[in-house]
Amino acid sequence: MPYSHRKDIGLLALRLGTGGVLLAHGAQKLLGWFGGGGIEGTTAAMESMGFTPGRENAIAAGLGEAGGGALLVLGLATPVAGAAAAGAMAGAVSVHAPAGFFFQQGGFEYPAFLGFVAAGLGLAGPGCYSIDAVSGHRLNRPSTVLLAFAVSAAAAVVVVNRRMATLASAGEPLDESPAG
Repeated sequence: MPYSHRKDIGLLALRLGTGGVLLAHGAQKLLGWFGGGGIEGTTAAMESMGFTPGRENAIAAGLGEAGGGALLVLGLATPVAGAAAAGAMAGAVSVHAPAGFFFQQGGFEYPAFLGFVAAGLGLAGPGCYSIDAVSGHRLNRPSTVLLAFAVSAAAAVVVVNRRMATLASAGEPLDESPAG
C-alpha cells in the first residue's frame, strides 16, 4: 500500500475515533445521552465549576464537543472542527489541571489528549477520505485554519479567565475537580 494511502487511512482512523468520542461527550451534555446530564444537568455542573453563565457555557461546551466531533468524523470543515473541539477541551483542562496530570487522580490527561488530537487533525487536514476532499477543500484552506484556531484560542482564554475570576470572587479554591 503506498505511503499516501496509509497516511489517509490513519487520518481517517484518528478522525473516526476522536470525533466519535467527542460526539458522544457532547451528546451527554446536550441531549443527556449515554448517561449524561443533558442541558439542565450540564448547566448545574458548569455553574458549580465556575463557568457562568452556566447554560450558555453548557451549550458552548456541548456544541464544541458534539459539533466538532461530528465534523471530524465527516472530515468536513476540519480546521473548524479541530479548533472547536480543542477549545472545548481547554475549558475541561482548566477544571482538571489543579489535580495534576494523570486522569486517575482527577487530572487533565484525558481532556488534554482529546484536545491535542483534535487540534492536530484540524492542522493536518482530513486526508482524502473526507467530505473536505470531495468538496475541493473549500472549508479546509490555510486561511480557515488560521481564523478557526485564532477564534477558538481567544474564546478559550476568555472563558477560562472568566471562570477563574468567578471562582476567586466567590472565595472558592481552584483545586476542586468535579467530573466534567
